[in-house]
Amino acid sequence: MIFINPKTDFAFKKIFGSEQSKDILISFLNALLYNEQNYIEDLEIINPYLAPRIRGIKDTYLDVKARLSDSTTVIIEMQVLNVESFEKRILYNATKSYSIQLQVGESYSLLNPVIALTITDFVMFPELDKITSRFILKEKEYLIDYLNNDIELVFVELPKFTKNPEQLQTLSDKWLYFLKFARQLQDVPENMEDVPEIRRAFEVANHANLNPDELEDIEKREMFIQDVKGAMSKAKKEGTARGIQQGIQQGIEQGIEQGIEQGIEQGMEQGIEQGMEQKAIEIARQLIGILDDSAISQTTGLSLEKVKELKSNQ
Repeated sequence: MIFINPKTDFAFKKIFGSEQSKDILISFLNALLYNEQNYIEDLEIINPYLAPRIRGIKDTYLDVKARLSDSTTVIIEMQVLNVESFEKRILYNATKSYSIQLQVGESYSLLNPVIALTITDFVMFPELDKITSRFILKEKEYLIDYLNNDIELVFVELPKFTKNPEQLQTLSDKWLYFLKFARQLQDVPENMEDVPEIRRAFEVANHANLNPDELEDIEKREMFIQDVKGAMSKAKKEGTARGIQQGIQQGIEQGIEQGIEQGIEQGMEQGIEQGMEQKAIEIARQLIGILDDSAISQTTGLSLEKVKELKSNQ
């Protein structure tokens, strides 16, 4: 069997965000958010588009959005590319999901909790040695919880998960292994077959159960992700080399050893930034007409104003 990559946005939504995938999403959230307790008995998968209440406020597109039976909203994003200001986008989406619950004149007491679950294919918190991190509001000095902790940010960093099939013991282990390695597998690992929801997830991810249009869409998205990663890597290398050269020249002109060291460091930083920005602009130009302005901005890290400027110059 060949399985699609759950880490691409289309595949992730297909597996976890379809109405027929409710049981899969319940198992997944119970494992990652509620320490594998059967806390969630039912949920409603709802439209992941967050429409702004105020004209001019930024539109938001999520991968999966669900409302639990206790009225908690869970928004889920699978992020492969570490784009600029991604951490701000997560906080923006969470607070926006919280604020749009109320209509004009409604009481604040009607607000229900929001959990933003973000799975990343890159390391966000290198200083932490755990896979899952949870953030809530606390008093800065005494670390006391805020009186109403209605917003929680949960991050799962896939690169930190390193277990092999023989080491999978918990339900969380098995779901993380599915996310990280399903694309590389040819059959369902034996010690994962005992979980009906994971078996169902593999069935949904099986190439044989997708139509040609879906397969083509997934292939294009994977190719795009690889192109962006390659462009970013190349930009970083080219920018570093150019920055070193500029830095050395600057240091020589200053005529002192300290100037050389500072010039190299500053030149590397400037070169990397300039190189990555230029590559981001090239990628954005290629995406005009394929994705909307907001999606291009989120993918490349360019501001929405910059994307609109490039679009007007096409």
